Amino acid sequence: MRAIFVRHGESTGNAGIPCHDLATIELTERGHEQARTVAASWTQAPALIVTSPYTRTQQTAAPTIARFPGVRVEVWPIEEFTYLQPARWNGTRSAERMPHLERYWSEADPDYCDGEGAESFATLLRRCEAALTRLAAMPTGSLVYVFGHGQFIQAARAIVADTHLDERAKMRAFWRKGEPLAISNAQRVGFHWQAGR
Repeated sequence: MRAIFVRHGESTGNAGIPCHDLATIELTERGHEQARTVAASWTQAPALIVTSPYTRTQQTAAPTIARFPGVRVEVWPIEEFTYLQPARWNGTRSAERMPHLERYWSEADPDYCDGEGAESFATLLRRCEAALTRLAAMPTGSLVYVFGHGQFIQAARAIVADTHLDERAKMRAFWRKGEPLAISNAQRVGFHWQAGR
């Protein structure tokens, strides 16, 4: 079985507009264009389309869903990794959050949770493992399009590619200041299962 993960298109948050609710951030016009480009580029109908519950992923998936109207659509808990407590940071810009982001990642404690509405890195990995297990259970030969978020996809990739690393080492490799985003808006990352792996 194959799964193609697609990061959502450019969102207002990516464009630097402060947000007050991570779940309801919407796409920019550029993000909508990226979503249309993704939908037009598919060469095969999938067996299933999966989205996160967040608005920006559902908006990104919408043109693909319209292109394949007979395909089942499911919402899975594959939302973005929220590692800072939202109540403290809603309405702020990334520059204001940067010192706290740097401290979080430099301490590299996979079990640390910043407060209500946040999750630990270890919890993110468990969510990713659960999604990968659900995908692996699909019938042989299935193709699934999964519309999600950059850090979720990055964590799924780490689970598959970095099996030799423990959770702390995965966390240390996950984020480095000044480096480009690991997964760009509307970028695709493919996974396939073969011989039970």
